[in-house]
Amino acid sequence: MKGTTKRPIQVVRTWVRRQPPKVKVFLAFVCAIAALIFIRMVVYDHDNLFIAAEAVHALGISVLIYKLATEKTCAGLSLKSQELTAIFLGSRLYCSFVMEYDVHTLLDLATLAATVWVVYMMRFNLNASYMHEKDNVANYYVVSSWVIPCALLSLLIHPTTQHYIVNRILWAFCVYLEAVSVLPQLRVMQNTKIVEPFTAHYVFALGVARFLSCAHWILQVLDTRGRLLTALGYGLWPSMVLLSEIVQTFILADFCYYYVQSVMGGQLVLRLPSGVV
Repeated sequence: MKGTTKRPIQVVRTWVRRQPPKVKVFLAFVCAIAALIFIRMVVYDHDNLFIAAEAVHALGISVLIYKLATEKTCAGLSLKSQELTAIFLGSRLYCSFVMEYDVHTLLDLATLAATVWVVYMMRFNLNASYMHEKDNVANYYVVSSWVIPCALLSLLIHPTTQHYIVNRILWAFCVYLEAVSVLPQLRVMQNTKIVEPFTAHYVFALGVARFLSCAHWILQVLDTRGRLLTALGYGLWPSMVLLSEIVQTFILADFCYYYVQSVMGGQLVLRLPSGVV
């Protein structure tokens, strides 16, 4: 019976694997639309999707903490990604504290504390196992190509709400930086080609969190018939929020596909083909 159940899945996997890239992109788009429709039918309060996204992110960080605490190694992890994550979480926590102060604030506080602990362990206690040669995006490149452009973009395009200008700029900065914070981690995985389970679980959790967050914004816009965009402010800012969410989702989509394929195949270690991420 078990073999009978697996056979159709294997047939589908084989068929998808043989399709050209454009067909795979179309299939991924169709699956995303189907998932959005399903979520809209089963989740009545779509604001809960954003809470779920933050909770899944926190769960992903918890997986890293378990890895570092039990295996005593940070091999396969990008310190630069963790530091970028700490920066945007710190900015978002401040904005949440002064502008909202709700359940999102508590979730961001817990996630930031866990991320800072991961950074500390990687820099000091477990630095001997840190793969410097694989996490090879230069610091000056991270700052000049990601952090500074995000800061400049936040000065130009930010919310037009009634909050203080500094708070609005920081809000925009954390949105933009979050969109690119995972790139160094993807670079490490591309360099190693083999991703051990805990790191794979963590990155997959980020992918799920991004999709839930993206679904939250899209469904909220549909539910309010576009009024949410006006509530976020005028100008380019509402469009940039949606674009940032979509960019993050697509950045991780390729990895998540191979992760699901690996899990369905019963493989504990994820092997990435060339050109992925």
